[in-house]
Amino acid sequence: MKKIIGILCVLVLVWACSNDSETDDGVTVDPVEEVSFERSTMLVNWADNIIIPSYQAFTADMDDLLNTFNTFKADVNEGNLIALRASWLNAYKSWQHVEMFEIGPAESVGFQLNMNIYPTDNEKIDGFIVNGSYDLSLSSNRSAKGFPALDYLLNGLGDTDADILAFYNGDNKEAYLQYTEDVLMDMQSLTETVVSDWTNGYRDTFVANDGASSTASVDRMVNDYIFYYEKYLRAGKMGIPLGVFSGSTLPRNVEAYYEATISNDLFLEGLSAVQDFFNGNHFNSSTQGESLASYLDALNTLKNGEDLSTLINDQFNTAKSMVLDLSAFRAEIENSNPPTSMLLAYDEVQKAVPMLKVDMVSAMSISIDFVDADGD
Repeated sequence: MKKIIGILCVLVLVWACSNDSETDDGVTVDPVEEVSFERSTMLVNWADNIIIPSYQAFTADMDDLLNTFNTFKADVNEGNLIALRASWLNAYKSWQHVEMFEIGPAESVGFQLNMNIYPTDNEKIDGFIVNGSYDLSLSSNRSAKGFPALDYLLNGLGDTDADILAFYNGDNKEAYLQYTEDVLMDMQSLTETVVSDWTNGYRDTFVANDGASSTASVDRMVNDYIFYYEKYLRAGKMGIPLGVFSGSTLPRNVEAYYEATISNDLFLEGLSAVQDFFNGNHFNSSTQGESLASYLDALNTLKNGEDLSTLINDQFNTAKSMVLDLSAFRAEIENSNPPTSMLLAYDEVQKAVPMLKVDMVSAMSISIDFVDADGD
């Protein structure tokens, strides 16, 4: 009888120890709870309430941008130029809410690479306009189109509005108007392709692929989400211009270099989009659905005794607060040596990377499918 009781005690102890698992960095997961979370429900929320509505809003903003350009083309004047810039900025902010979804249709057309490669190659753009011969579908021309090219064409041709308007009213005005229109039409065509594919088949494919493997939708989306945060938001918008990876500052590499005051706004839009997605916030709504945050909560994931989802949100908020206190990124980099305040803000942005790329994916049993050389 004593032997039986002893065996039962050992089994209970083994069960108790296996019920919670803790990693070396203090992350604790209760794997028993994983069965209570339906990945398919999260996929539906992502597709129907976040991704597709974000794309549809971006489509509307792109249509408005093209319409505003047509007004400018019909009557090149300062008022219409100012209105065109406002539509460009509105669409650029809207872009920050879809740029992370580089999966399925967006991946197929290289949406990120065709819409927002910066710094733009202004010399190539000038050459295309003068020669009148170019093919914007070529990958070699990605640095001469998209939002950064429009930044140059609307803000960088001269120091004043009068200087810029001189290009659109001068001897070569038709070439400048045609190139600007071709950039816009290319952007609109890419957008229409991505949105059409999502709403005409890919949405169902995405939701149906609800397994737990490297090719399943959750695993792929999580990888794309983290890749965007690390490479595009953290590095592209802040780290590279700051010289974190090169050893010297590169102010020319800030997003929207020619409209020098909006790089912070674009970054904050991107960070808000990242945090909204993490929390499952419906696009342009306070309603929430199943999300990465609720997935972590269902797994009862703790880091050093605190909810990992809360820690990630707190870190996003800290990073946001630090960036809000900065001057425009270009001014921070050009006017401070070193740009200490921006570097401190970057450090707070960076702190979320291991939380997402190590702690979160470990809890969800998701493998990272990309390699970096700059550390976590």
